[in-house]
Amino acid sequence: MRTTDITITWHGHSCFTLTCDDYSVVLDPFSDGTVPGYGPVRETADEVLCSHEHGDHNFRDAVKLRRQGRKNPFTVKELLIPHDDAQGTKRGMNLIRIFDNGRLRVAHFGDIGCPLNEEQKALLQGLDAVLVPVGGYYTMEPDGIAAMLKTIAPRVIVPMHYRSESFGYDVIGTLPDFLKLMDTEATYLEGNSFTLTGEEPSGIIVPAYLGK
Repeated sequence: MRTTDITITWHGHSCFTLTCDDYSVVLDPFSDGTVPGYGPVRETADEVLCSHEHGDHNFRDAVKLRRQGRKNPFTVKELLIPHDDAQGTKRGMNLIRIFDNGRLRVAHFGDIGCPLNEEQKALLQGLDAVLVPVGGYYTMEPDGIAAMLKTIAPRVIVPMHYRSESFGYDVIGTLPDFLKLMDTEATYLEGNSFTLTGEEPSGIIVPAYLGK
């Protein structure tokens, strides 16, 4: 039986798997040892996509691609945005990707580095879920991310690219620092994945890092 639900799985840092109808795509796998505290990413999927070409986002060899020709349920829209606040002259460019299966829309923001323009804001309105960096330093700072999220009003916010006591770059911020800027309580999961339906969940969802 075909489904339009999307399973979202966090592998640490900015790396996720989106799965719908047995088709899966891995986003932003990081190279072994590039991000402190995270074990290697080793996944099998139908597709791998990277927001930009930095080693903590572009290790395509971490993903073994299936040979079967599964039908891709997603249409993907890409928005090119600077990785920094200087039109990409410091860190290059970054892709925001919007995945649409005809019922649900999920956006992965990669390392967004500057505020959205009006056209981008319009395209990102009312998403069912966003996977968004909240630690700052290499990306927009947490206050800018919080303001952006209040403008585009997604149903579900999944934080990524932050630091804890056990993982993450020491120069980026923590999840609690970001949550202080938000009006919504966070739900902490025991596992690293959840299923997004047309009705559930909502709010800030924090998958656990299970390690490898």
